Amino acid sequence: MDSDITDFLNLEIKRELAERYFSFRKLIEEDTQALQDSIAAFTMIEQRVAMDLTRIYIILNDPDLIWEFLYLSGLERDFFLDMYVRESPTIKARLFKDLKVWGLTWNGRFTKMLLACYDELVLHVDEFRENYAQLDTSHGILAEEIALFYRKNDISSIMGFLRGMDSGAGVGGKLEGAITSGFNESMEDKMCIKPPQPLEKILTIMPPLVPAEQIKKELKKLAAAALAFHPKDFLH
Repeated sequence: MDSDITDFLNLEIKRELAERYFSFRKLIEEDTQALQDSIAAFTMIEQRVAMDLTRIYIILNDPDLIWEFLYLSGLERDFFLDMYVRESPTIKARLFKDLKVWGLTWNGRFTKMLLACYDELVLHVDEFRENYAQLDTSHGILAEEIALFYRKNDISSIMGFLRGMDSGAGVGGKLEGAITSGFNESMEDKMCIKPPQPLEKILTIMPPLVPAEQIKKELKKLAAAALAFHPKDFLH
């Protein structure tokens, strides 16, 4: 009779531990998936920034002009600079396909093209930074949830507690025997939840750009200097 009561209490305790563990774990897994989905959507914004910068790299062409642009705009390094992409006629055509600029002269159109590309870049970098900040907040919340999970669920202690219960249970012994065969370590690994990877390891961090109106004169000078590296209406 006492054995039956003990077995019943053991089962109830195990059920309560399992419900607490899995309900908390389910919440973390849902938030982890939401963060991963947000990161996947964020990469689309990152691609737009990469396209904007590549257009500017193609327009400026010369490495010295590119570095001068990076300095003027407030960029800390040559983000997304790829020499092959910059020289590929096919990629050039695709990147500039939907960019429309007007002007009576090729010089005027070329300058407006650079200014238009920079306006797009500023817009997309602002969007990029806003979304990155939101991701960073979600990432921090998830990391806190996982830390709280481990404060509430010490996996090693839970496994030791269950082992102790089974070793003294009249119907048990199964978990204890499994533990001696390495089951304990395997279960602990499966029950653990890994913290999210730092955002800076998987995503680019972009600094804020200098507003276009503050460097418009300098951008026009860069466009004038870059003309020497391009045939007339080269984008046709």
